[in-house]
Amino acid sequence: MPDKKPVWIAGIARGHNGGVCLLKDGEVVFAIEEERLTRHKYDGGPYASMIKILEYTDQIDFLVVAHTQNLEYTAGKVDFSGDDVYTGLARKLGLIKRQQYNGNPHPQVIDLSHIHHKLHAATAFYRSGFDEAVALIVDGAGTFIDLNVGNQQTTVWETETIYDCAYPDNFKTLYKHLGTNGPLLGSWMPEFDSKMYDEPEDAKHELFLTENAGIVKSYEAVTEYCGFSFIEAGKTMGLFPYGKPNKDCPKIFREDTLHPLSDRELIVPTYPNGAHVNYNLFDYLQKHEADDVTTLQNRRDLAYAVQTESQEQVTKLIRKAVEMSGKNKVVISGGYGLNCVANYHYLGALKDEGIEIYVEPVSNDAGTAMGAAMLMHRRLTKSNKVNPQVDTLYEGPAYCHSLNELDAVVEKYGATIEDATNEDVVKLLKDRNIVTIWQGRSENGPRALGNRTIMYDPSDPDGKDHVNKVKRREYFRPFAGSILEEDAHDWFDLRGMDNSPTMMYAVNCQPGIEEKIPSIIHVDGTCRIQSVKREQNPLYYDLIKEFHKQTECPIIFNTSFNLGGEPLVETLEDAVRTLQHSEIEYLYLPEYKKIVKVLNG
Repeated sequence: MPDKKPVWIAGIARGHNGGVCLLKDGEVVFAIEEERLTRHKYDGGPYASMIKILEYTDQIDFLVVAHTQNLEYTAGKVDFSGDDVYTGLARKLGLIKRQQYNGNPHPQVIDLSHIHHKLHAATAFYRSGFDEAVALIVDGAGTFIDLNVGNQQTTVWETETIYDCAYPDNFKTLYKHLGTNGPLLGSWMPEFDSKMYDEPEDAKHELFLTENAGIVKSYEAVTEYCGFSFIEAGKTMGLFPYGKPNKDCPKIFREDTLHPLSDRELIVPTYPNGAHVNYNLFDYLQKHEADDVTTLQNRRDLAYAVQTESQEQVTKLIRKAVEMSGKNKVVISGGYGLNCVANYHYLGALKDEGIEIYVEPVSNDAGTAMGAAMLMHRRLTKSNKVNPQVDTLYEGPAYCHSLNELDAVVEKYGATIEDATNEDVVKLLKDRNIVTIWQGRSENGPRALGNRTIMYDPSDPDGKDHVNKVKRREYFRPFAGSILEEDAHDWFDLRGMDNSPTMMYAVNCQPGIEEKIPSIIHVDGTCRIQSVKREQNPLYYDLIKEFHKQTECPIIFNTSFNLGGEPLVETLEDAVRTLQHSEIEYLYLPEYKKIVKVLNG
């Protein structure tokens, strides 16, 4: 009998975080964000990443498109007549022929952009290891919908959604908060017909329409008030411990509702999906001139307020999700899923309630490419197989270089290369050198986990300021640590977790630890950690093990291999070029037992 032909499915996300995921018989072949290849932060392409597909296969079975906004489509099938790039890719992959450039839908090219939040839920659920769960999606603005309510037409967008999840492909909406600019303040519809969300004809769910900004848009508004781009919410998360509770600082979220509602006088939504702080209404929030606005206490205090209040709102939604579904296993995704401070907060707030939580590490919109591909796979196969919980994210494309190719890259940038061991690298770290590491497949998502990482000695009390300056980042930005898994509980309070392999939690130190690793401890006494075991990343584990042997410290200072405002490096050439444009001199290649020294400046 001939071998069974594999089924190839490509998921494509297009928006402010473009990306691609390629599946072969349901297994991830590679996943990557567009910005890694184009070197443009938040690139929505995803044209370069689509071309990567052709390195793995010249024929796919389904191309599944997840967009922030809908393409023109008919019955859920993409019309390629107006998009030459997608048409060209579909043709190259054998999905359509040249003569089919006629605007007709193509059954192998599927548009799932109208279920944006459901794709977030699919990514999280299928990677959680749970056999059943309830999903909570907390996002800035999901699918845009023209909604007719009471003979009134208005445009709404998703902010928070709760799904009841079950295999193989059942995602039943229980609750959805929709934002609108229309006069629908406080509209609550407990029996809303939800077939527009790709559910059965008779499906009903609780729908809440409001003119108030959702959780993430409120956070983004404060982020802009603090002097950053709205998409740089991680900076606000880093700034918040510098703030404090202040009675003069207005509250962001209302306490008189079961729903997460921001105060509309303070956080003003703007069409179609923005929001801003109405600081002119509040004396304490008035803007002032300053060389660095992040040093102003009113900025710090509002950052503190939005972090502490928003995580309480999400905690409330977690409880709501458990109550509505009757399930105690919760998966979390959407933009707010990347808030590692909030993720740790849930573990403390819910520790006595028997709730298990999985937070999807690729919670941003690029992750919907994986959700779209995985959902399509389950719809095709009807498989109830429960995959183990994700504990590694080395899902980028594979790279393999000959020694001649290494030499060519090194020569191009005027660098040098020589043999090196873990012992040599640890000596460099002990001498307070910054050392980068490049190996294997890149990490999927925004976290560096030892394959595209900048390393330093965590014991240096001046390390935080030094590395932030070298990386050209703001003074308040914290760093992470990669720790041997067997030592994690002795050094940190994991609040009941066995480990933290994907760096999704900013955790408290155990007593007496803070003074041992001052450069990676934030001002609130927390550290974002990655626990590492040998099976996950043997080369990185062995390096940390050697560092432990020489220093009695089982943790290495870890930050993403990039400079301020740039994406993480992807290729070897990206790595060498980044060093050439920085004050960092050393690049370790453990697969080749080589170290590259770059003459910079």
